[in-house]
Amino acid sequence: MVNVKDKVVIITGAGSGIGKVVAKQFAEKNAKVVCADIKGSEETAKEISDAGGTALAMHLDVSKLDDWYTVKDRTIKEFGEINVLCNIAGISEAVDIVDLVEEDFDRMININLKGTFFGMKVVLPEYLKSGSGKIVNIASLAAHVGLTGLPSYSASKGGVIAMSRQVAVEYAPKNIQINVVSPGIIETPILANNPPEVTKAFTDATPAGRLGKPAELASMVVYLSSEESNFVTGQVIKVDGGWGSK
Repeated sequence: MVNVKDKVVIITGAGSGIGKVVAKQFAEKNAKVVCADIKGSEETAKEISDAGGTALAMHLDVSKLDDWYTVKDRTIKEFGEINVLCNIAGISEAVDIVDLVEEDFDRMININLKGTFFGMKVVLPEYLKSGSGKIVNIASLAAHVGLTGLPSYSASKGGVIAMSRQVAVEYAPKNIQINVVSPGIIETPILANNPPEVTKAFTDATPAGRLGKPAELASMVVYLSSEESNFVTGQVIKVDGGWGSK
């Protein structure tokens, strides 16, 4: 059993998909959850509250530093502290590098990489004050292996890994743990938009012979946020059914 009871957890991307599943799993384990997203955070927080949990909905565009400070300040005002930050918000787009335009490349970096940078920049000073804290950042299988049509996405997630490792080493002596989870292909609503042959190709490429479930990814995020993982930092943990080990 992992212990995150009464931990104050900020989760970006909590309005839908994997972020929503992560938020609800934290709530089930009696954490105090800040659901942050551009849209959908209110619905997630209401579902958690209706189920007896503690949740706060906040608007957050992760690419805007002012939004981050607003989330940080309100979280401390409501709950008194921040114990965990889970940077889950992100976007993906498939396009050949020759056809990729500068504006779309910048948008990918601004959300996936700069958004993660902003989150750590804003929360780490609070951890230094309290003497502890945890950050879990989300990368991707695309940061480890070449996947067709994902140049900007791969770059953004590779940057998340490199930045997280550097910060983890620097802040380890300060009792702050920073880790990365790299998902493989996870069953989410957006995956249903793919042609059946694409989903079959993903499944065939996964040694486990199936796609991952959001709850399986969420369980790793919760573990890395718990007291049981206090000696784990600077790690990149793949939750990909073995794809990245081939």
